[in-house]
Amino acid sequence: MIKITVIHGQSHKGSTYNITKQIIDKILDTNKEIYEYFMPRDTPNYCIGCYNCFNESENSCPQAEKVQKIVKSMEISDIIVIDSPTYCFEMTGQLKTLFDHFGYMWLSHRPKQVMFNKVGIVISTAAGAGARKVTKALAQQMFWLGIPKVFQYSKNVSASNWEMVPNKVKKSIEHDISKLSTKVQSKVGKVSPNFRLKFIFTIMGMMQKSNNWNKVDQNYWKENGWLDKKTPW
Repeated sequence: MIKITVIHGQSHKGSTYNITKQIIDKILDTNKEIYEYFMPRDTPNYCIGCYNCFNESENSCPQAEKVQKIVKSMEISDIIVIDSPTYCFEMTGQLKTLFDHFGYMWLSHRPKQVMFNKVGIVISTAAGAGARKVTKALAQQMFWLGIPKVFQYSKNVSASNWEMVPNKVKKSIEHDISKLSTKVQSKVGKVSPNFRLKFIFTIMGMMQKSNNWNKVDQNYWKENGWLDKKTPW
């Protein structure tokens, strides 16, 4: 059974949500288990910059209960899907709030080895322009979490809600989704870190060797053996 974590950057079920749903429905038909989260209902409040997650542990975060529930879902999933409608050429503020809480597990801090074999999908729509910029930003977030393969799908839907999207555009979306789902299925369980990810990981390891500002991070790398040239792949 394939496991999928889906994080929606909004609560309303508009164009972005409907495209995400179609993609998920296409992936391996019914043989899947889905963990689904909606902003802001299921997600933490804004990060207050207390540094507890960096200097103590991720469980010291004031929002740890909600953050760690999502993280645990991501850890056991094969595919991680994150979507966001385009708001003022950016992802939603709610979604950025969630990413702020993930900072402690970036490649530069305490990356999770399980992320190095996952597939990511990022999705955004806009009534006009900007959706591609959003998916690029979402993909960047996934890269720094250590996810080696991220598919991006952005679409100008020429409408403010799904019901008003022209049939021609919907047919185009269906065609795109069919191709995308096939590509995603071909990568599940078969991905590994590419050169760029390995290079950044190596650089971060060099930094951790001389890390005298955060022993929590450095000890994490030591415990995993990564400072002794052991790699997670």
